[in-house]
Amino acid sequence: MYRPSFLKVGDKVAIVSPSGAVDPDFIDGAAALLRAWGFCPVLGFYAKSRRGRFSGSDEERLSDLQWAMDDPSVRAILCGRGGYGAVRIVDCLDFTAFSESPKWLVGFSDITVFHWALFSQGFQSLHAVMAKAMAHIDANREPVEALRAILQGNLPELTSLPAHPLNRMGDANGTLFGGNLSVLYGLRGTRLDVSRQGKILFIEDLSERPYHIDRMMQNLRIGGVLENLSGLLVGRFSDIEEDPLFGQTVEEIVASAVDDYDYPVAFNFPVGHVPLNMPVIHGAEVNLSVTERGGAVRYLCESAVEK
Repeated sequence: MYRPSFLKVGDKVAIVSPSGAVDPDFIDGAAALLRAWGFCPVLGFYAKSRRGRFSGSDEERLSDLQWAMDDPSVRAILCGRGGYGAVRIVDCLDFTAFSESPKWLVGFSDITVFHWALFSQGFQSLHAVMAKAMAHIDANREPVEALRAILQGNLPELTSLPAHPLNRMGDANGTLFGGNLSVLYGLRGTRLDVSRQGKILFIEDLSERPYHIDRMMQNLRIGGVLENLSGLLVGRFSDIEEDPLFGQTVEEIVASAVDDYDYPVAFNFPVGHVPLNMPVIHGAEVNLSVTERGGAVRYLCESAVEK
């Protein structure tokens, strides 16, 4: 895996909105914070635009993201928001110039599509908060400051997770990948449906019914995804409509889907559509350790090549 270079004071950060339309005030707030950090924000032409639920037509959103990927002076790309729309343009991206001058792509939710696209090309990226959280830093200070630290090369030594009754004990190393469960489910069977052997998957989701989550987890089970993992990290499933007739909580649904395997499983991984949405290096080598006291995720001194 290639790791983009970390940022220095004065580096350019492009802000683009390749999926849903975003409140322009959030874009301005994120740009102001980046300036306060010593970076130079540059906005995509359509970063503040709106066309229905999207920030622009497919062609407009694609042109903004392609510009940010191609410009060698841009050192990171901050996505304005998730929503929907990434899957409509991802197969049109050209990675030629990006491969010569890679940069950090930052975002989550629908941006999972682009994380998987970069993963398939051999590049790490940042599953992390976007413009809204950065514009409202007082309510999101911990994940926003953690994002700043990683962009500047200060990786956390350890992420500690509380004990959970559905955790499964064990210790495993692997490449960390994943993101929004609904989005990665939508990539199944495509050329972005990357190999899972020896990897540690993390998942999160928003506003899904329990039986929808079960359908997706069963797809991963029947499709052989879950059996080939070396570990599973379960993030936050928020704004879930309870279904007492189903007979299982969302956490129980996830746990039962991996019941036949013996790798470590840890719940309450701090990612998702929640205030404590901590940044994660997608594609990094990590160690996952789960004991009776809880879980721990540690970045390893792995062989990623900085480029």
